[in-house]
Amino acid sequence: MDIKIREHIRNNFKDSNPTEIKESIVESIASKDEVVLPGLGVFFEILWNSSDEIQQQNIVDNILKNI
Repeated sequence: MDIKIREHIRNNFKDSNPTEIKESIVESIASKDEVVLPGLGVFFEILWNSSDEIQQQNIVDNILKNI
């Protein structure tokens, strides 16, 4: 994935409030459009990198439970 996508997503959302972030995630998932997957991936990367080992394991467990 091109690093410019990461920068673009971060720049687009840097001044967003929690409601705007949530709405963007919900709308992206609801659209079922694969074009939005890189943006959601950037959000996931931010979540993953800011999580400790226990939180990361919870994320993995939750993904496995719901696949």
